[in-house]
Amino acid sequence: EVQLVESGGGLVQAGGSLRLSCAASGFTFDDYAIGWFRQAPGKEREGVSCIGSSDGVTDFTDSVKGRFTISSDNAKNTVYLQMNSLKPEDTAVYYCAKKIWATCGSGFFKYEYDHWGRGTQVTVSS
Repeated sequence: EVQLVESGGGLVQAGGSLRLSCAASGFTFDDYAIGWFRQAPGKEREGVSCIGSSDGVTDFTDSVKGRFTISSDNAKNTVYLQMNSLKPEDTAVYYCAKKIWATCGSGFFKYEYDHWGRGTQVTVSS
């Protein structure tokens, strides 16, 4: 059974940092890209970042470029999202998801992800 479990969310002041983790199991971790999405209240779920398994290439949505980084520890089957210089508009539930292939490509399309975690809440106070 494929499982993705997010952790690391919490309450932080603007300008602060958090590191989210996505622990994956039930599939060959090296064969699939992993993405991070977020959903704020009343808004659509949007793509934040992705890391390819075959090439390690990363992608970020424009609003987080220069502030967020993504990395992968294949030995632990875990992907990390390091979030720095957090802003109140980063407040959302953050989800990690398994992509249906190994590379990120361009754009973040939910239909390209077939398994999702339950999410972790990130709240940034002003």
